[in-house]
Amino acid sequence: MDERIAARFGLLPRGRTVLDAARDRIAQVFDVFDNVVVAFSGGKDSGAMLHLVLDHMRTHRIARPIHLFHLDYEGQYSATTEYVDSVMATPTELIVPWRVCLPVAAGCAATMFADHWQPWHPAQRDLWVRPLPDHPGVVHADNVPPGFPDFDGVWDYEFQETFETWLHQTTGARRTAVLIGIRAEESLHRYATLHAENRRSTFQGVRWTSVLGSGLVKAYPIHDWRLSDVWHAHARFGWAYNRLYDLLYQAGVPAHQMRVSSPFIGQAIRQLQLYRVIEPELWSTLVGRVNGVNFSARYGATAAMGARATELPPGHTWASYLRLLLRTLPRDTRERYLAKFATSVRYWTGKGGAVPTRTVDELRALGVPADYLGKPPGRRTYTRPHEVVRFHAYPDAPPPVVGASALPSYKRMCITVLRNDHTCRYMGFSPTKRDRDRQRAIIEQYQEVG
Repeated sequence: MDERIAARFGLLPRGRTVLDAARDRIAQVFDVFDNVVVAFSGGKDSGAMLHLVLDHMRTHRIARPIHLFHLDYEGQYSATTEYVDSVMATPTELIVPWRVCLPVAAGCAATMFADHWQPWHPAQRDLWVRPLPDHPGVVHADNVPPGFPDFDGVWDYEFQETFETWLHQTTGARRTAVLIGIRAEESLHRYATLHAENRRSTFQGVRWTSVLGSGLVKAYPIHDWRLSDVWHAHARFGWAYNRLYDLLYQAGVPAHQMRVSSPFIGQAIRQLQLYRVIEPELWSTLVGRVNGVNFSARYGATAAMGARATELPPGHTWASYLRLLLRTLPRDTRERYLAKFATSVRYWTGKGGAVPTRTVDELRALGVPADYLGKPPGRRTYTRPHEVVRFHAYPDAPPPVVGASALPSYKRMCITVLRNDHTCRYMGFSPTKRDRDRQRAIIEQYQEVG
């Protein structure tokens, strides 16, 4: 196969492996960019990518060091801490370490009282899960470099981007590449993002890149690797890795469900109870760190927190059950949910939303009262045909059609509340600027009280 055609469609020429492709991408990065940053989470994917980068540097005798960035969430398994310590603290002329231990806002689905928690907050030092790391390159509240970006109460994913921009500007680099170890196999959203025909944010048209700002580019050199490729590479080359994966395997966790992440985010709640089994002493500190952790660990994988088939209590509709759930919440939390839910109702009964055509056909066949408005307006493209549907009344429960989980309903709102999903990601929302501004104001208020 012609290599240009293969590159156009994200395919590999015959005889080439994903390892070959990753090495070629990393070589391109070092040829084009004068500054390279590796985002390192302590997981298997970012670990494999880091090993590939260091192997390339040693093979080609590249003397200029890379920047290694790790956002430390404080509450994590000891095996993860030990692995990150071994990587970040190992003396080498190839790495400039940046281990950030700052009170950013990390998502929290363990409590109904707050949508986030703040690791490493100085005012909560007596509650910290573990002491600050003490190797070179640790950034904490008492040693923040001059001009460092805002961090106190800033959402973690926003902070990462501002940090990358700051580092690019501080180093005086002409071009900076931030290497991120994500794989398209893990998520259809990631696959669609990397392979969409209309992507315009790529660097010089290269599919496995994304432009973050002037001279600043994100790159995904192992995006086409599978889980088996990652572990095969670790075994073949004897790379060091996070031994937490061994413990999770012994605990019976399927390989595709093993996570290294902040412990209280919605995606991690179902496995929160594993801390009690794998590391009981650490578990006792986590329980005292964030309100609601013990309840979430016990019920996070049950219908009580919307993880399994949620049944409607007798005598209720989903709308009335939602009202009951909202009455149990603190006032501020309830009002945030109500604002989001009102937006959803206005959208689906006013403007209408794009729905896959196959689902639309089934809605028509069932006689669901709605206006079927045809092809979505604008330039946005979809991987499959969609049509706009405007419901006459907001559905109580999703109709029995293919793709029903993506349709609006009061049931979906109930599950959102049960999951402590404060930003309503389950309903397709993301944090708004108002959410972030309100969060910062609350943090400032409590700092003044303290």
